[in-house]
Amino acid sequence: MSRKKGITLNDVVRIERLQDILDQAVAACPDHTAYIYRKGKEKYTVSYRQFYDEVRALGSALAELGVDEGHIACIGDNSYNWIRAFLTGLLSRGVFVPVDKQLPEGDIINVLTHSESQVVFYAKKFEDFFHQKEGELPGVKFFIGFDREEDEGKFLSLKKLLDRGMELFRSGYTVYTKNMKTSDPMALKLLLYTSGTTGKSKGVMLTEDNLVGVVYYGLQVSTIYTTGLSVLPYHHSYEAVTDLLVSLHHHSTLVINESLAAVLKNLQEYHPDYIYLVPAFLEVFYKKIRAGMEEQGKWETFQKGKKISRALLKIGIDARRKLFKQVHEIFGGKLIKIVVGGAPLRPDVADFFDTIGITVCNGYGITECSPLVSVNLDYFCDFRTVGVKLPCIDVRIDRPGEDGNGEICVKGKTVMLGYYKDPEETAKVIVDGWFHTGDLGNINQYQQISITGRIKNLIVMDNGKNVYPEEIEDYVMNVPYVQENVVSAYKDESGKTGIGVEVFLNADKVKELGQAPGEEQILADVRTATEALPSYKRPTRVTVRDTEFPKNSSNKILRKYN
Repeated sequence: MSRKKGITLNDVVRIERLQDILDQAVAACPDHTAYIYRKGKEKYTVSYRQFYDEVRALGSALAELGVDEGHIACIGDNSYNWIRAFLTGLLSRGVFVPVDKQLPEGDIINVLTHSESQVVFYAKKFEDFFHQKEGELPGVKFFIGFDREEDEGKFLSLKKLLDRGMELFRSGYTVYTKNMKTSDPMALKLLLYTSGTTGKSKGVMLTEDNLVGVVYYGLQVSTIYTTGLSVLPYHHSYEAVTDLLVSLHHHSTLVINESLAAVLKNLQEYHPDYIYLVPAFLEVFYKKIRAGMEEQGKWETFQKGKKISRALLKIGIDARRKLFKQVHEIFGGKLIKIVVGGAPLRPDVADFFDTIGITVCNGYGITECSPLVSVNLDYFCDFRTVGVKLPCIDVRIDRPGEDGNGEICVKGKTVMLGYYKDPEETAKVIVDGWFHTGDLGNINQYQQISITGRIKNLIVMDNGKNVYPEEIEDYVMNVPYVQENVVSAYKDESGKTGIGVEVFLNADKVKELGQAPGEEQILADVRTATEALPSYKRPTRVTVRDTEFPKNSSNKILRKYN
């Protein structure tokens, strides 16, 4: 351990290049399992040595085709094949382009065209799509199918390509491996297309140096363990960088989750000790476990156990895993830590996991910062904040108001090069080296960052007071039958600004009530849920919607801006 400005940092083996991650892993533990995954009913394990050999083989095959220095795209569900393509692209002299599998067809074409991708790795379900759209993608030289058995024109079989690459690699072909060492670490390496909540997608340009910074400095402030369950989409920087790459450098075993519906099943089968999630998963786990306890009459017993546990902790005895053993078994029995990012985490949900003895470390990131900005520390965690910044960056609050909140700005090793082929948009957000995140927040005396909302969402009341919709939305979620909600301003007949909330109700909870509550009842319940807030922040109007709010591919609600 080392210390920096009062923060205890983990000792991490230094890396300068992404290649160092695999070189070090193979030198330290060549036969250790890097990945576990299922294909059909069969379960497969892959060692670090095997994984590195396959990456270099695939890279050699691409080099022979003359495309290892181009833009290499990949689309499909999470899979071992996806990870193999990812590392092959990152270690090449080319650029890797992850594509969101949930994009509309036209947007997939636009991303592949705008990114100038020459190669597309794809999952089986996109076979017909690319055959139909081949003519609209003249820049793509090869489509490489994960499940293809044979080659057909531009459409190649990954299996055959790997076999050819292995022949080249074993015969001493060195074009790809030489290129691995000569690419510019400050040049574009990973091109990620954002799926922002305003609908406009931009290509975020990240360098190898950006990624190395997140891996190395991220491990300094956040501990992971021996076995992780990999759940979140690989085309997002949160999972691709802070889980896939970080786990490789830590020499962990990563289990590739079978499907979103299988998360609890996989937790119980593989017994991981860490997992990366978004708050929505924790919300679901918490609500299901609590509902189960209440149904069995065990919620009061849990509350008593909570008091006993906290009393024991005060005298240095941690009995949480014994007291709440049944709950731990739901998560496989060995889960130590959940890393959470991508959205705000409600403190009462985090408190539940802390009560049972599973550490929840929430953080803050944005794709343009590769993506990590800050994270709560294992030994210094405050769920109301998103923790302390990475050691390799600076963070400041721009133009703070009376409440101390202003725009969060970031400068340093993890800040992107800019937006691909869009210097105007780049100039709007990077000013004198500082990236303007568009997020509002503050920094407390312990250097912990708190997020209060987005600038575009900010409501300014008639009395000049600032209202952050996200803060109110967290309170509204405490109404049991509210599944989703969005807070916004409205003008009444006199022109006065008020706070309104639009809600989508949970069908199961409404069924339990016997009938859907009317707007007057909902407003009364919302007012009760928000009674801790100042009166000007409490909603005075409720609207009920019949369908879920429209969302982007990250499952974030798309807000409307005038």
